[in-house]
Amino acid sequence: MHRLAPRRRTAAVAAAAATALTVLLSGCGLIGGGDSKTIKVGVSGDAQEWDTLVQEAKKEGLDVEPVSFDDYSLPNKALAAGDIDLNAFQHLVFLAQSNLENKTAIVPLSATTVVPMGIYSKKITKLQDLKPGAKIAHPDDPANEGRALHLLDRAKVIELKPGTGLYATPEDVAKNPKNITFTAVNAQQTPRLLPDVDAAIINDGVASLAKIDAKSALFHDDPKDPAIRPYVNVIAVREAEKDDPDFAKIAKIYASKPVQDAYQRFANGTGVHLNLSQAELEKELDRVAQQLKK
Repeated sequence: MHRLAPRRRTAAVAAAAATALTVLLSGCGLIGGGDSKTIKVGVSGDAQEWDTLVQEAKKEGLDVEPVSFDDYSLPNKALAAGDIDLNAFQHLVFLAQSNLENKTAIVPLSATTVVPMGIYSKKITKLQDLKPGAKIAHPDDPANEGRALHLLDRAKVIELKPGTGLYATPEDVAKNPKNITFTAVNAQQTPRLLPDVDAAIINDGVASLAKIDAKSALFHDDPKDPAIRPYVNVIAVREAEKDDPDFAKIAKIYASKPVQDAYQRFANGTGVHLNLSQAELEKELDRVAQQLKK
C-alpha cells in the first residue's frame, strides 16, 4: 500500500475519523454536498503526488482536498460514513477484507500503482544465510500477512500448503526447514524492527519513508507478475457513487503524466502504475472476496 508519514494535511483528521466511527455507515451527508464542490480524498501520510493532482484538478474546475490518515483502519470507515468522498491508500486484498469486516460496499474507481514488497535485513546479505530459528517480522493485518508469507514461499524460505489462498497465516506453512519464528507487527512498524530481527518483510513504500533503499532488499515480488494483481492499489469509492463524472475525472488526472511523474519523484521508483479498467478491478475484487468466504 501507499506510504505513511507523520505529517498531516488536515489537522482535524483524527477527530473526523473518530466521529466517523460513531456514524451509521449509510453514506449519507456527502462531503461536498450543498453548494460546496470540494472532493475530499483520504490518503496515507504524505502521498505527495496528490499535491500535484490538486493543481491539475483545478484546471478541470475541481477542488480536491487530500485528507491524511496515519492508521490504515480508518480511511474506509471514514469513506463509508461520508466524511470523505474517495480514498487512495489500499490494495484490493485489503479492501476485500475491510468490506467483509465492516459490512461496507466500497469498490475500486481506478488503479493507482502496485508497490512491491521485499525481504530486508541488517544482519545478512542473502537469504541462504538465515540461521536456524531466525526471526522474521511481517505485517500483522490479514491482507499483508498473507502477501508476506507468499513472498517467503516464492523466496523458498518456507513452503505453504498446496492451495493456500491469499490470506495465508503461519498455520498454512507446510515446511519451515529453518524453523523460522514469525513476529507480526503493524505494517508501518516493520522497518523499526530490523535491528531486533534477522529479517523483516516491508512494503517498499514504507521502506522508502524509513530511508531504506528498495534496491537493498534480499528478495522482491514482481509487480508485473499476474499473481500480484490482487495487490494493485486503487482509488476507492462508495459503490453507489462509482459512476460520478467528477470522480472519473480525478481517476483520469491521477493517471496523467504530471501526477505520475510526481509520484515517481517522491516514491523513489517504488511503485509501478497499472492501467486497469474499473470493470477489471471490480472483477478482481470479487475474485479476492470469494476467497474470504471459503
